[in-house]
Amino acid sequence: MKKYALALAIAATTLAGCKTTTAYIDAADDKTNIVAALSYADFNKAANELADEIIASKLMTHPQADAGGRYIVYVNNIENDTMQRLDTDQLTKSVRVKLLQSGKFLITTAFGEDDATTKMRELKDSKMVKQSSVKGNNQVLAPDFSLSGKIMQRNASLDSGDTRIEYYFQMSMTNIENGLAYWEGERVVGKVADGDSVSW
Repeated sequence: MKKYALALAIAATTLAGCKTTTAYIDAADDKTNIVAALSYADFNKAANELADEIIASKLMTHPQADAGGRYIVYVNNIENDTMQRLDTDQLTKSVRVKLLQSGKFLITTAFGEDDATTKMRELKDSKMVKQSSVKGNNQVLAPDFSLSGKIMQRNASLDSGDTRIEYYFQMSMTNIENGLAYWEGERVVGKVADGDSVSW
């Protein structure tokens, strides 16, 4: 019995010595926190670079920009064509924030994403709500552009037995009036991982 207790004590001490403590990391660090799957740093880098391209594009500058004119953008769903379960809103949210902060664009959330605009107009007949405070019809602005895109993953086996993993971030800005793409951009994130690594 004493030997059993001693063995348990040694095992517990060994496990305690190998225990990893919880610590903060810099999620944006794309040098030391590399993983085979897509990380926050990957999304952040792709989103910032793509947003910078949109902001710098002459075609994406409102003709009355000097007088405060800004294009209204509707953000479509980003298609996930990878082996991973991704929240693609992570990419679009970062792009949206940067576009808004640039002062050149407005983002509409009235069509599908946030139904409050529609629901609040349904208060028109409510006896509880002061009718003069209910927002009226013919006030919501339609978007000028639609932002859409796709994230794709391609894996290739290398002679060394490792796997080359490429992630393609593709986005387009389409003029809703004429259906023409006024801007398109792509960023590729490439990684090499052990052939046994799981990238999803």
